[in-house]
Amino acid sequence: MLDNQPCSHSTQSDNLSIDFASVMAVAVHDMKNSLSLLMQTIEDLSKSLSPAQDESRQQIVDLHYEANRMNTTLVQILSLYRAELDSLPLNIDECFMEDLVYELIESNKTYTKQKNITCIVDVDSELSWFTDKDLLFLLMNDVLVNAIRYGASEIKISTLVEDGYLCITVEDNGSGYPQRMLDMSDAAMESLCVSEGRTGLGLFFARMIAQTHKNKNRQGSIKLSNNSVTGGSIFKVLLP
Repeated sequence: MLDNQPCSHSTQSDNLSIDFASVMAVAVHDMKNSLSLLMQTIEDLSKSLSPAQDESRQQIVDLHYEANRMNTTLVQILSLYRAELDSLPLNIDECFMEDLVYELIESNKTYTKQKNITCIVDVDSELSWFTDKDLLFLLMNDVLVNAIRYGASEIKISTLVEDGYLCITVEDNGSGYPQRMLDMSDAAMESLCVSEGRTGLGLFFARMIAQTHKNKNRQGSIKLSNNSVTGGSIFKVLLP
C-alpha cells in the first residue's frame, strides 16, 4: 500500500551559498573576451568594404565603437571588483611612452580614419616611465575614444616630465567637457558617484588607476579642463 504521507523535498539550493560577486566577475571576464573577438571580427569586416560602401563603413565604425565601449565598461567593472578585494594587480615595468601612444592610435584607427580625425603626437622617443602599461592603456584609451566620439577633428597627445611626475595630455578641438563633468572631476574620490552613469564610472576608474600608482609619499592624479582659446577638452594624467 502506498503511503499517503506528504512528501518532503530537499533541494541542493537550500544549502547552497553563492558568492554572487565572484560569479559576476567570472561572467564579466568571459563577456570581455567574447567582445574582444567580436571587435577583431568587425575590424576585419571593415577592411573588406570598398571605399564606395561609405554608409556600410560608417555603420561598421559605429558598431565597433559600441562594442569597444561595452568592453571598456566590462574591464572597468572587473577592475573595480578586484580593487574592492584589494587585489587589483599592478604590474609595474618600464614603459616607453612613444610605444604606448602609437598603440593607442593604432587601436582606434578605424574611428579616426572614417571620421577624418587628425592625431598629432608630441612624445620624446626616449621617454620611458615605470608604470602599469595595461592599466594606463585602458585609462588613456577611454579618454581617446571619448574625444573621437564627441566631435573632435584634431586630437593631440603629448607627454612630458613635470616636477617629478609623468604628465600625459590628450587635447582636442571639440566642444569641451560640460561643467557637470568638470565639477565631478574635482570632487573627492569618496564622493564620486559610480551610479551617475558611464561618466561617473569612467572618472572613478581613471582616478583609481592614477592613484594606484604611488612613489614614496606621492600618488597619481587626473585633471580635466577646457582650453580657454579653442574650447576643446584637455585631459591630463600625472604619475609619480
